[in-house]
Amino acid sequence: MGQGYVAAANTAVMSRFALVDTQPASAATLTPVKYGLSDAVMARHRPGQIDYRLARQNVLHAFRAGSISRLQICDAQSELTRNATYCGAVVDEPCPVCETAAIRNVTYVFGPRLPSGGRCITNLAEVARLARRQADYTAYVVEVCVDCGWNHLMRSYPLA
Repeated sequence: MGQGYVAAANTAVMSRFALVDTQPASAATLTPVKYGLSDAVMARHRPGQIDYRLARQNVLHAFRAGSISRLQICDAQSELTRNATYCGAVVDEPCPVCETAAIRNVTYVFGPRLPSGGRCITNLAEVARLARRQADYTAYVVEVCVDCGWNHLMRSYPLA
């Protein structure tokens, strides 16, 4: 179990990166795969950033093993699906459940003087404007499939 598990984990981690062949093969560097609207804000790792990819992998593994039904993981509310359709950033990856539609990332920001349900971010200008304020705001990026209803929290990070 040890070596096979480690190899599978390394493959899963490496699948999120693409090799950039601008230098000789021995000096090739890794660049992160695009995730949508918040990429420009997340150009570097920030203190307080929480990444939920491992939790996502566990849910998908349990689904593929049959211990979780599709109804349990494809449960996006209508407001989340609507925000994904009209405000979400399209990601060049198929849905991990239905494998037909492209995933969309929706960014919500929570903090003082915002609605209790958060604010759905539609463009980078809104993120920059909120980041300039002197209050503590937290952004949450949710991955959504508008066809089957798959949704999962991808990451959260403070705006500062």
